[in-house]
Amino acid sequence: MAEIVDARGLSCPEPVLLTLEAIKRLDKGEIEILVDTDTSKENVSRAASSMGWSIEDISTEGTGYRIKIKKE
Repeated sequence: MAEIVDARGLSCPEPVLLTLEAIKRLDKGEIEILVDTDTSKENVSRAASSMGWSIEDISTEGTGYRIKIKKE
């Protein structure tokens, strides 16, 4: 079961900070991050990749995005 980080309605850098907190807490596994802007989508994806997590999927959800990241 993936952990879900709901960062909708938050301005950068808050979505990135919430994502990095979840990454540090889990160390590995799956995380789904919900964001509602293109900027947050790009920044969260870049931050996750820089921490060694792979971007599994980015899908449109309502007016925002669901970013699925994973680390073995």
